[in-house]
Amino acid sequence: MILHWSQLPRPIIALSPMADMTDSSFCRTVRLMCSTTFPPSHLSTSFIVFREMVSAEAVVRGNDKTLTMTEIHKDERPLVQQLFGSDPATMAEAARVIEEQHHPEGFDVNMGCPVYKIVHNFNGAALMKEPELAAKIIKAMKAAITVPLSIKIRAGWDDPRECLEFSKVVEDAGADLITMHGRTKTQGYSGQSDWNLIGEVKKGLSIPLLANGDIHTPPLTLNALETTGADGVLIARGALGNPWIFSQIEDLLAGREPKAITLKERVRIVKQHLAYHIEQYGERGIVTFRKHLSWYFRGINGAKPYKERLHTATSQAEVDSILQDMLLHGLIDGLSTRDAVHPQATERVFMKK
Repeated sequence: MILHWSQLPRPIIALSPMADMTDSSFCRTVRLMCSTTFPPSHLSTSFIVFREMVSAEAVVRGNDKTLTMTEIHKDERPLVQQLFGSDPATMAEAARVIEEQHHPEGFDVNMGCPVYKIVHNFNGAALMKEPELAAKIIKAMKAAITVPLSIKIRAGWDDPRECLEFSKVVEDAGADLITMHGRTKTQGYSGQSDWNLIGEVKKGLSIPLLANGDIHTPPLTLNALETTGADGVLIARGALGNPWIFSQIEDLLAGREPKAITLKERVRIVKQHLAYHIEQYGERGIVTFRKHLSWYFRGINGAKPYKERLHTATSQAEVDSILQDMLLHGLIDGLSTRDAVHPQATERVFMKK
């Protein structure tokens, strides 16, 4: 697939890049749910996955672990690979290397990550304080790659109005798409994502924009699209432990009632995700998969003792056995509190326009 952000049917629905979470195995799992749960539809042409960020410097140095993280399974496509870094030449070379080796359908630059280990080296959201450098990075990368380039930003460093000017710098430098989280760096993940501010940024752009932040359920997705006027959304934490969210969003967009996820279906997908995870990481993946198990069974009635056992399991067979016990001993089927689609369960207080 050749990715043209401006030509994709609206709204664009995408899996947001999340460090240590949106690896190949998780992206494959999300794709599986979008391709098999429902017949071909809007999602078949407008659903994109963004892979977790990798260090441009590590790519250029030839770090084996980092280069392995950029490998792409055919079932993940179309896929956008996110990079972070602050040197234009290094960013351009890293993108060139990854495109030559793995051919992602697009690249994304992280100019929005607020965590200290990223920003203290002038990466991530720190670039919002350096618009000239940000523009140089975009121009250098555009000259080195043949696929679209998107930029992930925040509302600003500490001033939420910084995004209004910075987004224009990004557009003028040649970016094909902007994705925006409606919090500042200093907010981190506290408070609320300002969807009205995202809407202001959208009005000032001629390139597409995707909204991000606090879009955790299907109804909130429709709410965010209406409030921001954005071309689409990035779903982040709402997809953790809930790869079905994208098909549920598709249901709402089509005017259908989103399907509830039974415990049997949840267990089936956990087993498949674990199989992909072990395929990617080997048997040691049992330990690193525990973070996903916490999300999959969050809010499920009666799951606590099983979760405790799952978090000490050391083999795929042991995990499968515990999951089978869940089914045999009658945990309550249905949605967890996080997956509920009733409007009252997803109520959000908005700043007035």
